[in-house]
Amino acid sequence: MKKSLLFIVLFCIGLCTSFAQEKFTLSGTVSDTASNETLIGVNILFPEVSNGVATNSYGFYSITLPKGTYKIIVSYLGYTEITETIVLDRDVRKDIQLSLATESLDEVVIEEKVERINIRKPQMSVNSLTAETIKRIPVVLGEADVIKSILLLPGVTSAGEAASGFNVRGGAADQNLILLDEAIIFNSSHLFGLFSVFNPDAIKDLKLYKGGIPARFGGRASSVLDIYQKEGNSKQFKMNGGLGLISSRLLLEGPIKKDEGAFLVAGRSSYANIFLPLFDIDNRLSFFDLNTKLNYKINDNNSIYLSGYFGRDDFSINDSFSNNYGNAVGNFRWTHLFSDKLFSNLSIIYSDYFYGLDLDFVGFTWDSGITNFNLKYDLKHYLTENIQLNYGINNVYYAFNPGKIKPNSPDSGIVEDQLTKQFANEFAAYIDVEHKITDQLNIQYGVRWSNFIRLGQDEVNVYVDDNPVLFDPFLLVYQGAEINNVDTSFSRSDKLATFNTLEPRLAFSYAFNDDTSVKASYTHMAQYIHLLSNTSSPTPLDVWTPSGQFVDPQISDQYAVGFFKNLKDDMYTIETEVFYKDIDNRIDYIDGADLIANDAIEQVILSGEARAYGLEVLFRKNEGKFTGWLAYTLSKSEQRTPGRNENEVGINLGRWYNTPYDKTHDISVNANYELSDRWRFGANFIYQTGQPTNFPVGQFEFQGLVIPTYGFRNEQRLPDFHRIDVSATLTPKQNKEKRWRSEWVFSIYNLYSRMNAASINFRQNQETRMNEAVRTSIFGIIPSVTYNFKF
Repeated sequence: MKKSLLFIVLFCIGLCTSFAQEKFTLSGTVSDTASNETLIGVNILFPEVSNGVATNSYGFYSITLPKGTYKIIVSYLGYTEITETIVLDRDVRKDIQLSLATESLDEVVIEEKVERINIRKPQMSVNSLTAETIKRIPVVLGEADVIKSILLLPGVTSAGEAASGFNVRGGAADQNLILLDEAIIFNSSHLFGLFSVFNPDAIKDLKLYKGGIPARFGGRASSVLDIYQKEGNSKQFKMNGGLGLISSRLLLEGPIKKDEGAFLVAGRSSYANIFLPLFDIDNRLSFFDLNTKLNYKINDNNSIYLSGYFGRDDFSINDSFSNNYGNAVGNFRWTHLFSDKLFSNLSIIYSDYFYGLDLDFVGFTWDSGITNFNLKYDLKHYLTENIQLNYGINNVYYAFNPGKIKPNSPDSGIVEDQLTKQFANEFAAYIDVEHKITDQLNIQYGVRWSNFIRLGQDEVNVYVDDNPVLFDPFLLVYQGAEINNVDTSFSRSDKLATFNTLEPRLAFSYAFNDDTSVKASYTHMAQYIHLLSNTSSPTPLDVWTPSGQFVDPQISDQYAVGFFKNLKDDMYTIETEVFYKDIDNRIDYIDGADLIANDAIEQVILSGEARAYGLEVLFRKNEGKFTGWLAYTLSKSEQRTPGRNENEVGINLGRWYNTPYDKTHDISVNANYELSDRWRFGANFIYQTGQPTNFPVGQFEFQGLVIPTYGFRNEQRLPDFHRIDVSATLTPKQNKEKRWRSEWVFSIYNLYSRMNAASINFRQNQETRMNEAVRTSIFGIIPSVTYNFKF
């Protein structure tokens, strides 16, 4: 009640102070002069009244000001700034086009303003990266990579080299919502984590929300990675791509109808398979993906977009084992301008993740996956010059296939079996308010209401006292209960379980001046689907499952406070944040849990809790020939599952233990140096505390076998992880009369060939009969060269 009253009071204050004099609205879209590509996050500033607005995800802006004559400044990274005077004596529709800035041949000056945090806006815990920045970061095998790039940001880590997924502020990989043109991506990696599924050539905008997450996002407990694809060039045909050591890419874009519609098609493919026979290796390891987008401007008030992504990985060993997996998404969007103050976006989205396994030596194939259909309707209402409303609804229907096994040959002894498919529906409605109280104080507040229904399925396991996990007080171990009955009476429309969550969001900023501010935020979120994985890094075989009778949704609360400062006319910026996050109903697994092909997964999982807290520091140099950043994170991430009653000891004796993604210290340095218009150099340095793991603490002998024994969970750690990557980019002298542009990128991954441990296994040496530890490493030093071109 108090929260609702506060919302009403703030809203009314804003209204009362906003209609005291005659006002008019300036609105329109901002786009690139050369391509008509709309630009996200362009600043339209009115310095005389210390006010302004930024374009939304579709390049639209709107601002209402008192009648008068104003100086207007339009600025965006890499584009020539526009300054002009506008008379606002009526509502004005003004579409703006920006031209790419031409660089001086004497000195190359880089300005990364779009990636800096806005001092006055309440939004915090957000990092932006441009496609150009991503392409400058040295990575393995010379392939520019989105996921590897965000790992250089504070608060973001991974389970190691060639590991899938990423972890944000001590959260698990499945707690990240990954969106590509609003469609959910369930697996973000190619080649088991070697590359990400995002083609940097096709990316237009990227934002990582680590906290202070707006109410329009939901469904995950940790973070949101929001990525938009380019729309295509409606002015002229363009082509660009690159040739690397193991993969190549090509992007084509051009007008469907000049100035009104455009297409974009981008593809990547690896060709490592070509070289494997040279080493007498009868294996297959490859991936490909395809990005597509069409857009058409019907009129000034209506535009439609059709975008898609399809990717697959293929891996096999000697024709006895093969594995293919990947994502497929499609999105139809209609944007409509009701008035110069009300913008809407309707999206119809399909998303699918598929995993297939073929084991010839066993005689069966295995298929699993998750599919969802998503309907979204979002509106942005520029109510006054001080109040912007974002509100909408979102409905997602899920179909989960835990796995289907079937024989792959007539003489196979495998019996075909389909694990019980699961279904669910998640509905949400939200309202989010961006409220400028004074020139110094800005608040963003909102609430999201989510409703999750676990729908009927063919078979439902029934247990005595509805308890699928039993505790043995004599052996002090948990074990699965016997299935008392299998209920087959449910139809698809039945409700097995229903959950409702109110998710308030609050953030504010207080600016002492144009260069200094403090910010704070609170985020409450619910996550209704869970990734079943007891490995430190997600694998393609991991299975998603919905909340239901035996699994409650994860509920997270995150608090953050930060200090933000621009130095020396924005040449340097420093961002510091402290955060605390706790999560209820975090899944934990009993000892010896078997997650693969388990049709009674509730027998091996228990509900626990998790917490994470830490300090983040990000120092940037934004301008000049030398640019880059230093990121440092000091954090702790823990989990525990106490006994459900006084007679149970819980998992790990109910004690807190390190999560597999707990990294006490995380240091990242990214540096770029523009020597001239022909040579550019880049370097990374990464250091992380070793990943928590378990080593044997003892052993015993049983019937001639040596059996290791282990202590408490994740008490030991792998050796600390660190490496340096470097790159040099050569841009040949360009013929101004020709459209062809090219560059060579030379890079070295892991310059000093640090053999970082992916794991350490213990075994008995067959010759000496002594125990020994064996370190497994993924990469040593890897040089590479890539040729990029534009036409």
